[in-house]
Amino acid sequence: MTESTKGTLLLVDGLSMAFRAFFGLPVENFATSTGVPTNAVYGFTTMLATLLKDHQPTHVAVAFDLPGGTFRTERLPSYKGTRDATPPEFEPQVPLIREMLGALRVAAVDKERFEADDLLATYARLGREAGLRVLVVSGDRDTIQLVNEDVTLLYPRKGVSDLVHFTPASVEEKYGVRPEQYPDMAALVGETSDNLPGVPGVGPKTAAKWIVTYGGLAGILDSAADVPGKAGQSLRDHLDQVKLNRELNHLLTDLEVAVPLGDLEYAGADAEAVHQVCDALQFRTLRDRLLPFAADAHDEAPVETAAVVVRTEGAVAAITAMTGPVALHVEGRGGADADAWALGVTDAADAAWGVDLGSLSPAEEQALAAWLADADVPKVLHAAKDAWHALAARGWELGGIAGDTQIAAFLVNPDQRGFALEQILQRHLGLSLEGASTAGELDLGLGAPASETAAERAAHVRMLAAVLDPMVEERGMAELYAELEIPLLSVLARMEHAGMAVDAAHLRTLADEARGRADRAAEEAYAAIGGDRVNLGSPKQLQEVLFDRLGMPKTKKIKTGYTTDASSLHDLNEKAPHPFLTALLAYRDATKLSQIIETLIQAVQADGRIHTTFSQVVAATGRLSSKDPNLQNIPIRTPEGHRIREAFVVGEGFETLVTADYSQIEMRIMAHLSGDAGLIEAFQGGEDLHRFVGSRVFGVEPADVTPEMRSQVKAMSYGLAYGLSSFGLARQLSLPVGAAQALMDDYYKRFGGVREYLDGVVEKARGDGYTETIFGRRRYIPDLTSTNRQRRDIAERVALNAPIQGSAADLIKRAMLGVERRLKDEGLASRQVLQVHDELVVETAPGERAAVETILREEMHAAGDLSVPLDVNVGTGADWRTAGH
Repeated sequence: MTESTKGTLLLVDGLSMAFRAFFGLPVENFATSTGVPTNAVYGFTTMLATLLKDHQPTHVAVAFDLPGGTFRTERLPSYKGTRDATPPEFEPQVPLIREMLGALRVAAVDKERFEADDLLATYARLGREAGLRVLVVSGDRDTIQLVNEDVTLLYPRKGVSDLVHFTPASVEEKYGVRPEQYPDMAALVGETSDNLPGVPGVGPKTAAKWIVTYGGLAGILDSAADVPGKAGQSLRDHLDQVKLNRELNHLLTDLEVAVPLGDLEYAGADAEAVHQVCDALQFRTLRDRLLPFAADAHDEAPVETAAVVVRTEGAVAAITAMTGPVALHVEGRGGADADAWALGVTDAADAAWGVDLGSLSPAEEQALAAWLADADVPKVLHAAKDAWHALAARGWELGGIAGDTQIAAFLVNPDQRGFALEQILQRHLGLSLEGASTAGELDLGLGAPASETAAERAAHVRMLAAVLDPMVEERGMAELYAELEIPLLSVLARMEHAGMAVDAAHLRTLADEARGRADRAAEEAYAAIGGDRVNLGSPKQLQEVLFDRLGMPKTKKIKTGYTTDASSLHDLNEKAPHPFLTALLAYRDATKLSQIIETLIQAVQADGRIHTTFSQVVAATGRLSSKDPNLQNIPIRTPEGHRIREAFVVGEGFETLVTADYSQIEMRIMAHLSGDAGLIEAFQGGEDLHRFVGSRVFGVEPADVTPEMRSQVKAMSYGLAYGLSSFGLARQLSLPVGAAQALMDDYYKRFGGVREYLDGVVEKARGDGYTETIFGRRRYIPDLTSTNRQRRDIAERVALNAPIQGSAADLIKRAMLGVERRLKDEGLASRQVLQVHDELVVETAPGERAAVETILREEMHAAGDLSVPLDVNVGTGADWRTAGH
């Protein structure tokens, strides 16, 4: 068998590479929304995906060390005894890595009393004997001994992405000995990581010289009496240690393995399992790298799909004769050129019509525009809001939106990341699209004509709807889908189209001020260390200043030293304040603010307004998100945030902005769901909730509740709703864990209904398989019954969070629909322009302010019938800040 026709066996040292991934990626940057660390899983999986792609192995295995001792520790109890304790954030990730391997269908192998290296050595031998080319991936130098003409070692030089390829020639070039002689060298020099001391005074060069001179360690030992110099005497003084070292660093190649070589053959990933693991760990981009390894990358069994007949001749006449329901798709070719777009429509199972919008006669254009606007023709699309905007660019309306397969897919599984048409088709129909584009997206026009592509996509949307609509129905969300999410599409599209007027000059002033504050803070930081102009953005230089020069208490240890992330430095500044650290934090805050403002400036369009994009399919709880720019990113309660809001102003032709938001909506929902008598009493009596709770928890009169007490119970009240632990509460309030636990215990004693609800909601979800909001939004959480403790912990926090956050999301959406309906019914020119968190902003036409205030109050109150009153705050003003309350 020649090199080109050999199969490839890929062997990976699991814990060795997982540790390198852990220390190579900052743990603080890789965690789920519930705080579960994932940096090792992410880094390890990314490395493995790269190896699978680059080397196309025919066989794969990842070997793991098991807890407990091995035959080596039985021989020498101090073996590896000097290694640092395993970081607490690492251990929970090992089961997650093994679960990811299961999803990828990569064998995870281990053996009691033996190390992973012994399994690598045994499988390397088996692979060679089977005629396979072998790649060993390990950060343990003992595996150098495995290298030969058929076995290459991929040794990490940095992290897990920079791998050195060790062949026999490169090993000899680097160490001066052949690979099989490397254990001889290690026996002489020692291995610090294994706690195996070498011969004092003997380094790699001396050891290599001896090995070449005497033919190997056996020859050296036989001629020990003749080895000259001090090094020779040192060798003679430590012969027993050298022999023990060589005994222990020898890798076994003859183990009995539980998984035979044939079972390591790689047949591809399990797409459904990949989705589940990536959903649980909130891996978005990584999922896209893994799915190509799946032979069958979709959830459901593929539906039988007949070939679609695409027709273009006489398309306009055929389309405008349809009364629905129809599936519709707008295909973008040429970016901003609206005439380069095409429309696809179908109401049949086997045929679809495509029409090039740039080749219409005036009569056809008029007929098609009227048909598209007709609300009596029900239309199903994918990402309907995108099509709405594409047609609006031509001056056309899109009426009769009856379904959106993107939103349907989101309701079916909101934890699935990625709801583009191609992703949903792949997931639910097993179809893979080539060259797909979306409305308004630049396309070079290569391949099939846009009209044909649009027709095919319309047929795909029809197929998807046939699969997804029953799934939405089965999950009990048909009403939520049809009466809340779908009507909201058009409301959001109109809000995006309207945008919000901006005082760009004010934003530029704020940007200049923020940059000025950053510059001044930087100068203060330099002055605090004697004028040395270090790079304030360099973690390495900051570590040197903080921990070496200033001798400040160490933060959390990472591979490159000690972390300089924001939360750690804030904690450090509270414990050991220093002018340099104070100035550094001020510099970071000003720089971050400057970046937010610059993003807003760049987003101002030619009409002087910012047109953000709202999404219904990002936050799994159902909350709306905002992007390009993200207006939810503007600080709410800081002076800087207030000044940014001053830049959002009432537009030309309008009189004022009116804002309205719900007060303490999440805690009101908590009171309603838990039925806790104390919380209900507080809200019904109109009392300050946190003062009321504080008086009960601390056993004092309401008037005697201090600001600190109020702050503590406020943090706890909100934290408990989202599964905050005593550890998390302690960190948030800067309290000892015991004090935080005592605070929680006192809270539960006086508000027992809350504890019963929180315990009950998790158990109910475990039995039902899902949580549910007040308005019927379900979130299925299969991991509640997972045998993996880490996955189960994540799921339990999700179960606590989903009903409250989801109910708040549903409530504001219902209010938006009510406000939109009232504005239209009363013939008002005022319009909704923004929704952020629990707040609505209306741009009010002249003379309509009082009517708008009334509509906002009434519709926001009417959006939900809770056991406690909904409190709505309303304000008006010429800008967003002034209109705040």
